[in-house]
Amino acid sequence: MKNLLRPLLLLICLLPALPAQSGWNPLAKEKDADQPGDDAGVHEAIAAFKNRDPSMQVFFDQAHGYAVFPTVGKGGMGIGGAYGKGRVFRQGGAIGSVTLTQVTLGFQLGGQAYREIIFFKDKAMLDDFTSGNFEFSAQASAVAATAGASADADYNNGVAVFTLAKGGLMYEASIGGQKFSFTPAQ
Repeated sequence: MKNLLRPLLLLICLLPALPAQSGWNPLAKEKDADQPGDDAGVHEAIAAFKNRDPSMQVFFDQAHGYAVFPTVGKGGMGIGGAYGKGRVFRQGGAIGSVTLTQVTLGFQLGGQAYREIIFFKDKAMLDDFTSGNFEFSAQASAVAATAGASADADYNNGVAVFTLAKGGLMYEASIGGQKFSFTPAQ
């Protein structure tokens, strides 16, 4: 029991430090990315990705669609989870909102916030994503967005995923096991 209490106390002590170090506050209420017309966070995320790696523009130009998550919050202590809200675009136009959930098991302690973009190579992959049956397998991985990273990146099974760290005390942004729930625009 003592072995479990020490990491829990450490996590409780470190959580208040996250907002100060990273600008991310897991307890603060963020603007709801599902609200119509509230796409400032989505556009800011797209600009941050393009600023970090200008060659990523090719994916925006050639993908049939993409999903943008301005903030995915992830935390864990043995058992972890992640959650984020975003928008889905088809050929540049918004077609709905999406939520991301993830549960992880294994060695992990801490929390982080990151941005994520998923590009869909063709109509079939976007349709699969928006049908509500889409999830990443446990071995799925993302490319960390850095200058020039997208130049060597390619689609894997019709999708390309990029992440961009925002802050936190966990240096890991695995996407294995992520599940998505799509809601079409009204």
